[in-house]
Amino acid sequence: MGIVFAFCCLFCSAVNDFLFKLVTEKKTSRGYFMALVGLLSFLALLLVQGKWQDPKATIVWGLIGGFFSLTANILLIDAMSRQSAGICSTIYRLNLVAVVLGAYFFLGEKLNMSLIIGLVCATAAVLCFLGGGNEEGGKNALLGTVLVILASLLRACMGLTYKYGFSHAADPDGVALITCGIWIAGGIFYAAVKGEIRTGFSFRLLRLGVISGLLVGAIVYFMAKSVALGNVSIVIPIAQMSFIGTFLLSILFLKEKINFAKLAGIILGVAGIILLSR
Repeated sequence: MGIVFAFCCLFCSAVNDFLFKLVTEKKTSRGYFMALVGLLSFLALLLVQGKWQDPKATIVWGLIGGFFSLTANILLIDAMSRQSAGICSTIYRLNLVAVVLGAYFFLGEKLNMSLIIGLVCATAAVLCFLGGGNEEGGKNALLGTVLVILASLLRACMGLTYKYGFSHAADPDGVALITCGIWIAGGIFYAAVKGEIRTGFSFRLLRLGVISGLLVGAIVYFMAKSVALGNVSIVIPIAQMSFIGTFLLSILFLKEKINFAKLAGIILGVAGIILLSR
């Protein structure tokens, strides 16, 4: 049953990344979108809140992790406005590279041969996209690739922050709730900085924001259930393969092209995630 939940998580993540791409297609306020997604997730998480064991640690690590989460996703959306949704989704999911390296250097975790080969495969995947996945958009697409690499690194910082915070008495549910609060406040602030305050809430924005907010809640739920019921070394790689679904959705609905470099990058990305999850 854990594998079924992992595939559900994969599906929801693939569709959610595709929605991020749609947000960039028309003049839709990205700040309001982030705030709306955060609001729906915040309300959902209120239902599962208990007493925080250490409120101070929960607030501190929730704020830090929330900053990394918000910034990573803003950069991801900005990258998707310049580069293929499939490429952005793949590189973003390869944040496992930075997580593994960060855990090795800062948390004292060990590297084995599987992890080392996984790091090589993941690095090669990114190089494929840098070298042959940008011919359609030139420098703008290359900038998109650089932005999503930065987003992936920030996403890894969020993961490492959470891991460190949870080991120092931070409450997982509380940290997640605070992260969603950061999305609400940060999204409104981003809208103000970008001059989107007067844009307002269009029906398209509401539709995309509500669907994405529901998907984020489903992703958290399905991931938790898959880990609880299945073998972690199997369910985590399955859930992380969502970029394949995003690639397919982009090809079918946005007519994005596939070439040898992109195909090689996808294959190497799959191999990297499987090895890094062992």
